[in-house]
Amino acid sequence: MINNFDDFNLSKEILKAILEMGFEEPSPIQKQAIPTMLNGEDVVGQAQTGTGKTAAFGIPIVERVNRNLKEVQCMVLCPTRELSIQVAGEISNLSKYKKISVVPIYGGQPIERQIRFLKNGVQVVVGTPGRVIDHIKRKTLKTENIKTFVLDEADEMFDMGFREDIEKVISFLPYERQTTFFSATMNPEMMDFAARYQKEPRFIKVVPKELTVPKVTQYYFALKNNMKLEILSRILDVQNPKLTVVFCNTKKMVDELTAGLQSRGYFADSLHGDLKQIQRDGVMNKFRNSTIDILVATDVAARGIDVDDVDLVINYDMPQDVEYYVHRIGRTARAGREGTAISFVSPREMNTLSEIQKYTKTKIEKRDMPTLKDLIKRHEERFVEEIKEKIENDDLKKEVNLINVLMSEDISPVDIAAALLKYYNENNKLNNHEKLIDVDIKRNKKTSNKDSNIEFSKNKKSKLNVKNSSRMYINIGSRKGVSQKHIVCALCKDANIDSKDIGDIEIFDKFSFVNISKNKIKEAINRLNGKHIKGFKVLVEIANEKQDSLKKQSKDKKHKKDNKKRK
Repeated sequence: MINNFDDFNLSKEILKAILEMGFEEPSPIQKQAIPTMLNGEDVVGQAQTGTGKTAAFGIPIVERVNRNLKEVQCMVLCPTRELSIQVAGEISNLSKYKKISVVPIYGGQPIERQIRFLKNGVQVVVGTPGRVIDHIKRKTLKTENIKTFVLDEADEMFDMGFREDIEKVISFLPYERQTTFFSATMNPEMMDFAARYQKEPRFIKVVPKELTVPKVTQYYFALKNNMKLEILSRILDVQNPKLTVVFCNTKKMVDELTAGLQSRGYFADSLHGDLKQIQRDGVMNKFRNSTIDILVATDVAARGIDVDDVDLVINYDMPQDVEYYVHRIGRTARAGREGTAISFVSPREMNTLSEIQKYTKTKIEKRDMPTLKDLIKRHEERFVEEIKEKIENDDLKKEVNLINVLMSEDISPVDIAAALLKYYNENNKLNNHEKLIDVDIKRNKKTSNKDSNIEFSKNKKSKLNVKNSSRMYINIGSRKGVSQKHIVCALCKDANIDSKDIGDIEIFDKFSFVNISKNKIKEAINRLNGKHIKGFKVLVEIANEKQDSLKKQSKDKKHKKDNKKRK
């Protein structure tokens, strides 16, 4: 049984490329098509856009190409230039470590450039029918060594009137070859056409399951990839969901997004196939207990998510298989609850969205992306809710006495409230809280050893060394105005850690590292996690390799900037 890419007995070079691309396990069409094509058999593959079809034929192509022969050995025909570029790009990524040359050829690009590439020795050609025929006639594209021919999106090719061109291309190919057709639909006309040019093909059909989650509100935003993190942040701030699952297609994207969210102050963690089971269990426990409220995951890892309180699912990347969409949004609206699923759809992913709507028989509404005005409005609404809650639940006698004093000086309650609100907005109450702590430290440093410990001199050398300390990661840095004083203050006041247990502090743009005594590190993390530094809620944990790599990247960037300044 095929469970992962290792089961195909692929070369180390391809497995390394697949791992680097972030694929975790084969999709249904890949599980059936890859071994069949590796055996040299002809294939008719029926599967929708977004099911991993390109890798289904791309992996066997790369595996079977003779890299020592600098001649065209494989041809893929596509209906459009955009698809040709996309397919060629994915095959190039798969062949990265096999050093195979792949080139897209299509109309609209200067033919001279394509001729230069072909003369240099190309092994895989991906192109549109018209331009392929043009090169064959010019004898700049030689076909005698082609062993594999792939017709991608065959139904679209027929709809666009390419049947005669396809027949003409096939007439130039060697009789002994592997011929494969991939299509979303296969009508009798297409099956007859395939029968004319194939030898005992294996018919592979992958049909997605229908949607069975009626209580999920589904909509999408049309946006470019570089906008995704900003829009995700706005959604989280406007909706303020209790628990959120964000889906990405690759492990690499999961790690990058998790780091991006953490650097913005969100309580997020990652879940993907590279994590050991004990690590996965740890992340899931944090999610169930709401220690983190955002889980960023791949489809494979997400199968173990069985949490009833998830009220928002985000498709950060559109799924590679339309069935995965059903599994993803099924993470919310559990146990009779309602939920929301939001998809981020880039221009290239609109076809995938259409296929999902078609086969789930669900209309997914397009909505306007949240604006900064929406964000401000939501913050104001939350502030009003917090004020109401305090009036209902808190003892406000001291505050009422102060208001009465102000009113005795003929100041109206409305003016008092407005002034306090302005003061709150200009001097965030948490920042002000830090200022009051600083004043308190100076006032009591002669009488209180506890508070005097917060006076942490930058010049003072800590007694801590690598052997008796552990490194702590805090997801806030200099961009939020954080200094050593703020971190020490938080550790001493909120985490109740003595300054002698605090070692070196390194502050970067978006995060910081602190050395803490080994016997105090757990206590510091438990007490400081979820508290505020400079008015920002922080995520605190023991530093890991992923965060160390972020540190190295930050140092490298700073080094480059310093060099530019010197020049």
